[in-house]
Amino acid sequence: MGLKKKLKRKVKALKAQLAAAQGPQKSAPMVSPLAPAAFPQLPAIAGARFASAAAGVRYKGRTDVMLAHLAPGTVMAGTFTRSATRAASVLDAQAKIGADGAEGAAILVNSGNANAFTGAQGAQSVAALCDALAAKLGLPASRIFTSSTGVIGEPLPHERIAAALEGLAENLSDTALPDAARAIMTTDTFPKGATARAEIGGAAVQIAGIAKGSGMIAPDMATMLVYIFTDAKITRPALQTLVSRLTDRSFNCITVDSDTSTSDMLLVAATGQSGAPEITDPASPEAQAFAAALEQVMLDLAHQVVRDGEGATKFIEVAVTGARSDADARKVAMSIANSPLVKTAVAGQDPNWGRIVMAVGKSGAEADRDRLSIRFGPHLVAQAGQIAPSYAEASGAA
Repeated sequence: MGLKKKLKRKVKALKAQLAAAQGPQKSAPMVSPLAPAAFPQLPAIAGARFASAAAGVRYKGRTDVMLAHLAPGTVMAGTFTRSATRAASVLDAQAKIGADGAEGAAILVNSGNANAFTGAQGAQSVAALCDALAAKLGLPASRIFTSSTGVIGEPLPHERIAAALEGLAENLSDTALPDAARAIMTTDTFPKGATARAEIGGAAVQIAGIAKGSGMIAPDMATMLVYIFTDAKITRPALQTLVSRLTDRSFNCITVDSDTSTSDMLLVAATGQSGAPEITDPASPEAQAFAAALEQVMLDLAHQVVRDGEGATKFIEVAVTGARSDADARKVAMSIANSPLVKTAVAGQDPNWGRIVMAVGKSGAEADRDRLSIRFGPHLVAQAGQIAPSYAEASGAA
């Protein structure tokens, strides 16, 4: 028996040593029950090529870096988190986004490490990667945009990413955007992609985008990390105007956990290779046709981010009408959506409409209690400041 016990101890010790040598293991998360049935078929975007690689930023063998290489003539627009503790890559991209450039551009993204709250070292990592990629692609560093997502407070091992640049540049393909969507995932349970098409001046314009989200979802600009590519020909000021406007109607209208990330970034790249007429006026009919398609992509991606919120089992829309202003409507909607009591009622399928009355009242928006109406889907719950005679709690629960 003594020998048997010694052998068991030895086997146990060897297993522990093996596990330590392999490093931390992370099992794949269960896919959200609200996930789309399948990843969409994304079209090739003329002038945009993509590649992804496993650089070992945090986990060995996991695809964790993506590169987008954009043709000369590409214009860039973006929106960024207004967090006071935003990451080094956000600050760098913000400083560059307003500049025009006839050269191409590139976007380099890593997952596993946010490079946030890393002091001067964070900025040095961004500069090193921008310089290395600029040299590799023959671009000025001012046309390199980087993003990082993952753990906050740990120095970015940028040398691992730099070592992967050669392979990334060699494997660029106009059909690799789905792989890029997977490379930017962190706690996401499914990759997120969306596409739409517009017709401008008789020519087709393609739009395709990817996103990552899941945690820290209460955007104050766009959301998490979002990259949208189009072959539309549009001036940078017109594109920025549309992107800023549509961000407020999509990503800035979602919430999961009421926390705004340090690293939120939305970049839109227009390569101008569709053959459609150039859009110069954001109010023109051509711009409106393009904006409708762009908004479709942005809303789709925003909804997917919510559907993949950490632990999400319900997806709801809060529609506010009759408010004094759009700002007041937003206050009311966010107060309802972020209320822990409303969330627990929704999660538990308990139609406790008094909690919605509470959330409206605390929102800070102007509200008349005696004119307030509430509906759960098609069911009238309250009207003129009191419960509706026709309301049945069983209907609300369902």
